[in-house]
Amino acid sequence: MLIKRRDALKLGAAAGVLGATGLPVTGRATDFALEPEAGAELRVLRWNRFVQGDEDLWTANTQKFTEVTGIPVRVDTESWEDVRPKAAVAANVGSGPDVIVGWFDDPHQYPDKLVDLTDLATYLGDKYGGWYDAAQRYGMREGRWIGLPLGAAGNCIVYRKSMLEAAGYEALPRDTDGFLAACKALHANGTPPGFALGNAVGDGNTWTHTLLWAFGGRMVDENNTVVLNSPETVAALEYVRELYGTFIDGTLSWLDANNNKAFLANQIGLTANGISVYYAAKRSDDPAMQEIAADIEHANMPIGPVGRPTELHLFTQAMVFQHSRYPNAAQEYLRFMWEREQYEPWQQAAIGYITQPLAAYEANPIWTEDPKHTPYRDCVKNMLWNGFAGDLGYASAACMADYIVVNMFAEAASGQRSPADAAANAARRAERYYRI
Repeated sequence: MLIKRRDALKLGAAAGVLGATGLPVTGRATDFALEPEAGAELRVLRWNRFVQGDEDLWTANTQKFTEVTGIPVRVDTESWEDVRPKAAVAANVGSGPDVIVGWFDDPHQYPDKLVDLTDLATYLGDKYGGWYDAAQRYGMREGRWIGLPLGAAGNCIVYRKSMLEAAGYEALPRDTDGFLAACKALHANGTPPGFALGNAVGDGNTWTHTLLWAFGGRMVDENNTVVLNSPETVAALEYVRELYGTFIDGTLSWLDANNNKAFLANQIGLTANGISVYYAAKRSDDPAMQEIAADIEHANMPIGPVGRPTELHLFTQAMVFQHSRYPNAAQEYLRFMWEREQYEPWQQAAIGYITQPLAAYEANPIWTEDPKHTPYRDCVKNMLWNGFAGDLGYASAACMADYIVVNMFAEAASGQRSPADAAANAARRAERYYRI
């Protein structure tokens, strides 16, 4: 879609809108100020929406930016799996969108191809209560910001309350042992769980990393030495092999949309997902979907033997590429979209589909107006990073892009390899990247 220039926009009206939308007015009296380039126009690439409210408000906010600045913005969308290769191609060939909203630590694969966003990130952090730790780790490299964190599609346990009660549980257990027992009861009662084990950018990565860390397993240690082949990793794989026995058939090929569809079709009673399942049911005009929405509950991911939350969530952040002819305009666009006047209504329209990376947005009423939203509020605040416990960089990004952890869990769960062999094979794959 292309948001066109509004040539008839009056300067006085523009100043009024600027003040109302978080953009600086005359004199740019803020800690961050860039003058957009003359004749600027922008092309933005981002992932395709999973909830309609996200796309609707993103489009409306983009149009508002164009009305205020006169800068046309074209927004293209791609499937989740296609954003990463598109970004890599743009970095390698030096052409393409000015801004790409991508995944996890992708900026760390090509940091020298990206515009320094330190001033912009510092301005937003100072104004909105600071960046959460994981957001800083993802956005920063060697003391400068190479990505601007948008947040995360938080991943919680989504389950049918009536099905859990029919299986003998009034509430979902919070520990991994109790969680496994509940999943076995759901399976025995004909309402099995289902978790994505295909190369799913979001759901496959998030729940497998969460359980790897829950048992003390890690890809690397603090010195970036690969330690994936460990007793802790094997324990996590043995757990998931037993958990997999409760799953509905077919999860080895599931991508990010499959569990949504299975859940809403009453094929499964529990999964790990964003709030998109609830959104789809709640906003549907179908009475059957409304009944499902009333029956849906959310819970944070179970806590394992390490005794603390070990969550990974689908983190997304924007990158401005050095090949852009309009880097100032691109940063103005990002600043505008991240300001409270745009960001909070966007979160609200998507009922919290993206959890904020900035502490001030914890107070957004979207998190408390419906108690079913609340488990997603602190996802970024509590999350670890996919390179845990080492540094983010080319190796961590490459291991994530190569689905090493997801494939390891799929191999062990399905019996393709023993847990010990799956851990050893995954460690060998990781070492290829960490030795570069």
